[in-house]
Amino acid sequence: MITELTLERVEFTCGHCWHQWSIDYDVQHYRDGEGRDWEYFSRDGIAVDSPYTPAGAPPCPECGRHWVGRCAARRLIPTPPGALDTPRQPIMDGAGHRPERRGAPMLAARAHRQPDQLGPPASGAVEAASPVRKVESQGGAGEGV
Repeated sequence: MITELTLERVEFTCGHCWHQWSIDYDVQHYRDGEGRDWEYFSRDGIAVDSPYTPAGAPPCPECGRHWVGRCAARRLIPTPPGALDTPRQPIMDGAGHRPERRGAPMLAARAHRQPDQLGPPASGAVEAASPVRKVESQGGAGEGV
């Protein structure tokens, strides 16, 4: 039985060349018939080893060395059937239901911008996103002496 579905953004920092990058993984938590919990990772629909282990660590895009990642962010994906008040709609025609989905390109795990590709924030963006306030100097005693 699936107990949790998530999308996890895993960040990597190469300990050799210090290149930083991130990859999105689909993660499925599953409980088997014997009560054991399992975790399955996939990228672009292909099963992969956990990026949190040496066996699943991807190579650095710059130097090729493998480094274990760390979870930077995650988003839960609701599992059906959900609460009784969960919005849902019955599918009446399975074959004809939203046919554009079949031809839509797959969203690749590396489709988001990598941390090293992000430019400087727009003017004022840091102040709006940061919980830390700037304190203006009031010219108190002992300053500028």
